[in-house]
Amino acid sequence: MLCLGIESTAHTVGVGVARQQDKTEILANVNSSYSPSIGGIHPREAAEHHVKALPELMEKSIEAAGIEFEDLDVISFAKGPGLGPCLRVGATAARTLALTLKKPIIGVNHCIAHIEIGKMTMGCKSPVMLYVSGGNTQVISYRQKRYRIMGETLDIGIGNLLDKFGRQFSIPFPCGPRIEELARTGKKMLDLPYSVKGMDVSFSGILTSLSTLSGEKLEDLCFSLQETAFAMLVEVTERAMAYLEKDELLLGGGVASNQRLREMCSIMAKERGAGAFVPKGQYCVDNGAMIALLGLLMKDQASSDLDRTKVNQNFRADEVEVTWL
Repeated sequence: MLCLGIESTAHTVGVGVARQQDKTEILANVNSSYSPSIGGIHPREAAEHHVKALPELMEKSIEAAGIEFEDLDVISFAKGPGLGPCLRVGATAARTLALTLKKPIIGVNHCIAHIEIGKMTMGCKSPVMLYVSGGNTQVISYRQKRYRIMGETLDIGIGNLLDKFGRQFSIPFPCGPRIEELARTGKKMLDLPYSVKGMDVSFSGILTSLSTLSGEKLEDLCFSLQETAFAMLVEVTERAMAYLEKDELLLGGGVASNQRLREMCSIMAKERGAGAFVPKGQYCVDNGAMIALLGLLMKDQASSDLDRTKVNQNFRADEVEVTWL
């Protein structure tokens, strides 16, 4: 069973191929990212980038997998959550391919795809996932046929916080890696709002406070931002692990590439006697392989009914009935 998956939720467009035989494996994973010349992501510009990049990415994925398009059994694409114009590009490409090849198609949840690629590549069974990306910040875990959202941001995602802060201080996009680099030489811990509300977090107050501290060194601002925001995330994640009695922590999303966040999560997990799992960088960021993998897992729900392929910008993980576990 072969599935081609298309990811196009935000600034990255990717195509992956996954195979399910004696075992499940990733055969191809190629992508291209839109980078704005100034400011943050412009959805229309990102969509235009995806339109231009997708044909070549699909060809490259098939070549890398060592197969022909006709060998595919199912087509999958990221149905949401994400930016509307970007999502529609991926959905249109997937529909076109499915109709041309006369293959079934399925739209999958982007957040769940992050979980499943992490579980497959890291070998964890039933983790609590800290999902940290530009538009999403959630603590998710499986329970009673659903991936339950145990906690989440009440305003902006952690990646969005980093990018907004970066733009205020003229740090080029993507801002996260540069902020991480600057934070390594920061020494002064500044007083920032620590906003944890039960299992949820709020980052907008941190951003507002940072904008009033322009007299401080940029390195100290970056250091304080990371230490405060990441501590909030670790706190709610640990609370979820305690409540669910889980001994596995899985990181996912682009911000999971941050070494300081990984370190803080690893310390917390170790103190709890739990394991901490972080996928390789290509599987932390948005990628087509995770969409292809979830397409395989949900292949029984694929069909030729295009009415079921409408995108959903606000598609939540807990809306999906998990039939494959």
